[in-house]
Amino acid sequence: MSFFGKIFSKIFPSANAAEVVAAPSAPAPGAPAVAAPPPSIPLGDVPAILDAMPGAASLNWRTSIVDLLKLLGLDSSLAARKELASEILYSDGEPGSAEWNIGLHKQVMTRIAANGGTLPAELRD
Repeated sequence: MSFFGKIFSKIFPSANAAEVVAAPSAPAPGAPAVAAPPPSIPLGDVPAILDAMPGAASLNWRTSIVDLLKLLGLDSSLAARKELASEILYSDGEPGSAEWNIGLHKQVMTRIAANGGTLPAELRD
């Protein structure tokens, strides 16, 4: 299972993680980009799900990728975050920097929303 698939299945245990799209596939050279179709079934309110998890009150999961991964019981090391960034095609900033971590968090949230999770705009943008 992909790293993003692990994140998604921790938030939505009943979802089929095999259907989760971590990153849109690149179009063939010269072909027009085609947006992925929106998910057919909303999975739920992500902030409510995460806030209800044990330990959520002591972690800043809304802005910190490290805290989000810790909350989900996943590896939050720099190597794990680099793996996640590579998988979702995120490359802005120096890996491990504050800018990079914030951007990676936003990309993860955007992809959760793209796969059916309900998120307020401030967690995606």
